[in-house]
Amino acid sequence: MRRILLAAVVAAVSAALVPAVAEAAPGPLPWGPCPADAALPGLQCATLDVPLDYRRPAGPRIQLAVSRLKSAKPAQRRGVLLTNPGGPGGPGLALPAELALFGLPQSVLDTYDVIGFDPRGVGHSTPVTCDLTPSQLRSNVPPYARDAADVVAHAEYVRGIARQCGASRTASMLPYVTTANTARDMDRIRAALGERKLSYYGISYGTYLGAVYTTLFPQHSDRILLDSNVGPSGLDSTGSRMFAQGFDDRFPDFAAFAAAHPEYGLGTTPAQVTAKYFDLAARLDAKPNPQGVDGPLFRSLTFGMLYNDAYLPYLAGAWHTLDTGGSIPPPPGGTVPDPDNLLSSQLYVICGDSDWPESVRTYQHNVAVDRFRHPMFGPAAANIWACAFWPSEPAEPPVRIGDHGPSDVLLSQNLRDPATPLAGARHLREAFGNRARLVTADQGGHGAYLFGTNSCLNDTVTAFLTTGARPNRDTNCAAEPPQPTPAAAPRLLRSLTSASPVPALG
Repeated sequence: MRRILLAAVVAAVSAALVPAVAEAAPGPLPWGPCPADAALPGLQCATLDVPLDYRRPAGPRIQLAVSRLKSAKPAQRRGVLLTNPGGPGGPGLALPAELALFGLPQSVLDTYDVIGFDPRGVGHSTPVTCDLTPSQLRSNVPPYARDAADVVAHAEYVRGIARQCGASRTASMLPYVTTANTARDMDRIRAALGERKLSYYGISYGTYLGAVYTTLFPQHSDRILLDSNVGPSGLDSTGSRMFAQGFDDRFPDFAAFAAAHPEYGLGTTPAQVTAKYFDLAARLDAKPNPQGVDGPLFRSLTFGMLYNDAYLPYLAGAWHTLDTGGSIPPPPGGTVPDPDNLLSSQLYVICGDSDWPESVRTYQHNVAVDRFRHPMFGPAAANIWACAFWPSEPAEPPVRIGDHGPSDVLLSQNLRDPATPLAGARHLREAFGNRARLVTADQGGHGAYLFGTNSCLNDTVTAFLTTGARPNRDTNCAAEPPQPTPAAAPRLLRSLTSASPVPALG
């Protein structure tokens, strides 16, 4: 049961080094049926060959799996809207049809052919692996470190993971499965589609991917929507620590929910619910429940379930059961089809994008600092990653997000996002300068556009995608009464949460 729970909660680049401009791909893509796991109504699929290493365009090739949901109104079609669900490591082949089922407005579906793709290293594109065993299929987000010894113990574990990745059958791809190369792949997709420009809708880590794309290819960028924003440095050793701030921002929503439902027995005020968190964590640190749920896993479970309001009743029930000594059911969300590929591809990208500190003492220091600053989740977010022992060095410097290019970027953001907190969106907005506007909504959870129910934010984003209109200045949308979760939510929420850089929810 513990294994089930672990899995469930589980400056632009120098042109002399890597060319920014992608070559045009020959001929139209050969559209046909999609693989079984992406065979959704109206969706067509194709494959595209791209260079493994853009510094050697005539060298080895890999395949990208691409999908298309065509506009039903060609006369009013503007172009293509490329999509990405986040991760890194999130498969996006089915995403256009999933968004349509979830409620992407018909006006958007009429304006674009909506395009999905499995990024390099992922799913039906040439996949990567670290040959993870069943017991290693945990979240890539480290466990809560209760003390310096926990950091040392986890360092030995992730050292082994890094060694496995370097010895895997796809280790030759290690330096090339990066955000910058995925952005170059996106421009190959644009060229293969015969489009002069592309519009883009990226969620979570997909915001960093979109920011890198429009930095490398501003001349090919049309309308760029970045939802639930990672900061301008991406998921590096600083960005990963932002999860602690996200937990702090979002937890009061759960505390208010639990206090308003005394049947869970967690307290009648938010302060009492907060105290219950620390009490349960300490008790499980001392003595895990019969399932093996210990303090670190309890904290990770709580973090993952803060993603969406639909998960809060499960979380409150799980707390009650743990408080009374019972066994909790697996979290909602189903199963991840290929957790080895998901977790491995996350590491390939995160560790290949930037150079992480290699000293264990650095992480022990960061854990101690963040235990004081963010006691609820800081010692997890600051703990050591496999990137500290990664077997390859980054092939190029990180792309620096800046203000060069057209003013065509809209950032949408919840005020209380556990995974990509508001602070990251503000940093990204500052980096873009006048290229961007930021619209925020007074609501919680991961995913603002469509995933939230704030009509002010949703209408602002839809208007941008369909007409190009943006607010004249950054805008905050006031809180609105909550609405029922759409019927298609479970599949798309699973797609978003399993792909995100947090414990996978199934």
